[in-house]
Amino acid sequence: QLVQSGGGLVKPGGSLRLACHSPGFSTDYYSVAWFRQAPGKEREGFSCISPTGDNTYYGDSVKGRFTISRDNAKNAVYLQMNDLKAGDTGVYYCAAEGYYTCYSRPLPGNFGSWGQGIQVTVSS
Repeated sequence: QLVQSGGGLVKPGGSLRLACHSPGFSTDYYSVAWFRQAPGKEREGFSCISPTGDNTYYGDSVKGRFTISRDNAKNAVYLQMNDLKAGDTGVYYCAAEGYYTCYSRPLPGNFGSWGQGIQVTVSS
């Protein structure tokens, strides 16, 4: 239901921009969150944006380095990742849910529509 793009291999300190599109439906009334799953670990939410973009959440591990944004005219949400570290390596997922507030860390069980996941590898 959601289509992701933009992952890849980057050196420490580098940048990547992930995109999450919803070709099949309008996300105007959906909050969208980003999750990542490192090898051997559980999927963890770290960022979220409300339907109008006026409310955002960032986990401590990404605050100041990552920026979430959205363009509702394009049914798209973006994640700009700067100053990437080896610990950022993992599979990244976007997810959408209606009537969800982004006041705290997003939890996987609260989101019903998911992207396919995309690999981000930070390595020298």
